[in-house]
Amino acid sequence: MDASVPAARRRRLGLALYAACLGSAVAAPPPAAPPAPAAEAAFDDGPYIRYAEGAVIARWVCAGKVLERRYPAARWPVRVPPRCGFERPILVRAPAQPQADAADAPVARIAALSDVHGQYDLLVRLLQAHGIVGRDLRWRYGRGHLVVVGDVFDRGPKVNQALWLLYSLEQQARDAGGGVHYLIGNHEAMALGGDLRYVNPGYQRSAAALGETYPQLYGPDSVLGQWLRTRQAIARVGGMLFVHGGISPDYLAGDVDTERSNAAYRASLGTPKAVWQDDPQLSPLYNGKTSPIWYRGYFTDPALQREQVDAIAARLGVSRIVVGHTTHHHIASYFDGRVIGVDSGLKNGESGEILLVEDGEPARGALDGGRLPLLPGERLKDED
Repeated sequence: MDASVPAARRRRLGLALYAACLGSAVAAPPPAAPPAPAAEAAFDDGPYIRYAEGAVIARWVCAGKVLERRYPAARWPVRVPPRCGFERPILVRAPAQPQADAADAPVARIAALSDVHGQYDLLVRLLQAHGIVGRDLRWRYGRGHLVVVGDVFDRGPKVNQALWLLYSLEQQARDAGGGVHYLIGNHEAMALGGDLRYVNPGYQRSAAALGETYPQLYGPDSVLGQWLRTRQAIARVGGMLFVHGGISPDYLAGDVDTERSNAAYRASLGTPKAVWQDDPQLSPLYNGKTSPIWYRGYFTDPALQREQVDAIAARLGVSRIVVGHTTHHHIASYFDGRVIGVDSGLKNGESGEILLVEDGEPARGALDGGRLPLLPGERLKDED
């Protein structure tokens, strides 16, 4: 083409010539197709381990696919190597025995937190920041005691990892002369009893892939399910009482002692609401605002007086009552330190604290390893 023709015209003539060669006009490029909807993210979960005759059977859901392995149980513990989900090998012990209160001897160091709600990573950060576990996730707290005041279940995406960590730490702590106390909270009772409103959707998919309901994954023949059914709901450690919700004046008036309460919780954990709500023996354990795993009155009842709380502590023979269940911005002290609330909002997955009691003196442990003074809390509005 003649170089004297302006460039713009040369481009137009070139396009016309190209169209003529094709026998049709040059069409505008078709619009881009909308992106295909993203596939549902694969999830890794497990193991779910059951006791079997002469063996344990472990199952995982790895990238949506079920993996099953059988491990002979000629002697305990049985080592189950990691596949996906929990990243550490698990030493499966023989079926657990009911947990008892810590010995009456003074406990020099106690750490306590609650309402983990599947936020495994925050749990690990707090435990590592305060020397309770090492980088290898093994026990480093010596003769100290760790108390998890209920509600590991529901909401977050790593419930199973938190359960296996606590299961493993319990034996390691026992070997070191210390202890791990995982208490039953209202969400343990809900999830195992079939109230699945707060179960993370990933766990519903796991259960479906494994051909079971979510409560069946923690049935009495499973390692974690059997272990959970030996836990306490109310525990004494180092002269303090730990309970998920609290002990109300009305509940204590029913002449219920903690040993009988714990035995009743163990025997009934996993009972559906349709059963316990009509049972006069079980209803006080689970029903309404006076249940030890549901009570919030220490923080929400304006009529509750210091004298009443002192009387509860004196009746139970403890110096302090430590509870979870009701969320605070930080670990908070009530009734001049008689009650300490340790639900510091871990369930939100952004922040949280751990209670540290050394030689009877309480402090707040932060995620960065710092120690802060215990501050008085404010009365809160009641929650569902």
